[in-house]
Amino acid sequence: MNSATVRNLLVRGMLAGLTAGVLALVVAYFLGEPSVDSAIGFEEAHAHAHGHEVELVSRSLQSTAGLATGVLLYGIAFGGIAALAYCFALGRVGRFGARATALLLSGCALLAVYVVPFLKYPANPPSVGDPDTIGKRTTLYFLMMVLSVLLAVAATLLGKRLAPRTGNWNATIVAVVAFAVVIGLAYEFLPVVNEVPADFPATLLWRFRLSALAIQAALWGGFGLVFGELAERLLNPKPAAVGSGQSVPAAG
Repeated sequence: MNSATVRNLLVRGMLAGLTAGVLALVVAYFLGEPSVDSAIGFEEAHAHAHGHEVELVSRSLQSTAGLATGVLLYGIAFGGIAALAYCFALGRVGRFGARATALLLSGCALLAVYVVPFLKYPANPPSVGDPDTIGKRTTLYFLMMVLSVLLAVAATLLGKRLAPRTGNWNATIVAVVAFAVVIGLAYEFLPVVNEVPADFPATLLWRFRLSALAIQAALWGGFGLVFGELAERLLNPKPAAVGSGQSVPAAG
């Protein structure tokens, strides 16, 4: 893949990330923000004994302009990174077309980057967690995420190594089982973090975590669909008809 194609895919990846960010923003606003508001209300109701803290940024600004800025910028950045990963993966993970590779990459990335760490260290509302342990919790989460990504890459390489001898199906099964076993060991040996207050509403906690998962699913799923279409048009352009009845390749 030449540098011009990589550059074009990078631009398309950032555009797809922006589009996916808009979709994630809608999900975050309508599903995530109500749970955040409820969690903040719970926190304020239990913090009256500790005095009143000055609000530096209004909640309305946080839930509108702040949310939009953060999600859209994140979408553009992650779209560019995902596009570069796509350039490396295309043709190396199997005989998949441009669209299929984009969807496969998005699904695997959602699993490795978010779902696997989420199952060990799930997202918590603003009022959950000891401020003194935020550094430890952040380190453990990123450790789990890095471990998950590295193991996903190792499982892919294992599957490709076994495929010529055992067939694609058996190689895939072995790679998935190996990934699950090692991740299970990581779940077992890494420290458990449970700082949810005993009186915190279980329904609110469930809704918040479900909305966090829905936001990521919308982001990665939207990216896979949009970027797959853009990559397909770039890499496999349809012939454009001309007046003489002949056809010429469309410009990429």
